[in-house]
Amino acid sequence: MEESRLLRPVAHRVLAPQLWRFTRRSVPRGVALGMVTGILFPVAQIPFSAMLALPFRANIPSAALTTFITNPVTTPPLWVAAYYIGKWTLHLDRALPGDPMQDAAVNAAQSGWMQWLMSDAAPATALGLLIVTAVLSLAGYGLSMLGWRLWIARKWRSRHTRNHVDEAS
Repeated sequence: MEESRLLRPVAHRVLAPQLWRFTRRSVPRGVALGMVTGILFPVAQIPFSAMLALPFRANIPSAALTTFITNPVTTPPLWVAAYYIGKWTLHLDRALPGDPMQDAAVNAAQSGWMQWLMSDAAPATALGLLIVTAVLSLAGYGLSMLGWRLWIARKWRSRHTRNHVDEAS
């Protein structure tokens, strides 16, 4: 990568050792960043997560692997959930008769699917995706921090019991 003419200007940044080491701070950042890019970017998720890992000093492998949270199996339910969350947040289901939002939704439904998508579903889905992204990335950050802490505690416990067994014999 360092020898590539196109990548040479950024190769020293991308190949920085701290971006590839698994540390207690960089891995949760990478997980959260991978969730954000995995959900919000429909294409080129891994390159986007690698580029965004640079300024956030996140672990590139964990960011790249976490983007796989969205795949052909998980994306449709995620988008449907985002639509309903956005619809609930925008109160689109509580419109009153004569309300401009209600009239727009009725007119859009009568004029066709694409018009409905642009008038009602798109804002609800976009807002829902932002909410889902924020919640899942914070949850991923917290769970990876907890997992890291539990893993280190188990290593310390194992080392402690191994040292006490060696001292006893």
